Amino acid sequence: MTTQRHYSPIDRLLLQADTAMRTLLPFSGQPYRPSPAIVQPDVQMSDEETRHVAGLMRINHTGEVCAQALYQGQALTAKLPQVREAMEQAAEEEIDHLVWCEQRIRQLGSHTSVLNPLFYGMSFGIGAVAGLISDKVSLGFVAATEHQVCKHLNEHLQQLPVKDDKSRAILEQMREDEEHHAESALEAGGFRFPAPVKFGMSLLAKVMTKSTYRI
Repeated sequence: MTTQRHYSPIDRLLLQADTAMRTLLPFSGQPYRPSPAIVQPDVQMSDEETRHVAGLMRINHTGEVCAQALYQGQALTAKLPQVREAMEQAAEEEIDHLVWCEQRIRQLGSHTSVLNPLFYGMSFGIGAVAGLISDKVSLGFVAATEHQVCKHLNEHLQQLPVKDDKSRAILEQMREDEEHHAESALEAGGFRFPAPVKFGMSLLAKVMTKSTYRI
């Protein structure tokens, strides 16, 4: 028989600090799945195309930094053990996206956003507050966030150069995973946020995308 370990509040805070470091430090995350880009061929792109793709992938990388922070914040304050476990599992799956994006950015000769620590802190706080309000709101926030991410991924897929199959493979797999996370959160009892709340989340997302495209 296996027993589940119960962490004290101090243990959880230490785990959160460790996760934050592994999220923010370059090349510190270990993916559970290999990048979908591995099997795609290298192609030559113009300098302008390369800079644009790097900017898009930097946005998506920061989005995954935010996702890690959001899930960790929610896991810290979740009321039900099964909700906490679901958040932690989702965070593990998002590590793949984080590493894949970083790998692709480095391949393109660029860098991740210097604003990542700021966005991590903000997202962690939002997640923790959502978890304090209720698990239903917390799960609903996951669903609304993932739907917003899928919208951005669709836009980025349309902007990629046709020949950039490496970036396309990454974003398509990310979209599939995010759609699954969103539906799972709603099926678990997540609250469906009204349109005004989603609009506000969209505005915040635009601030993130505009600021991280270049820096």
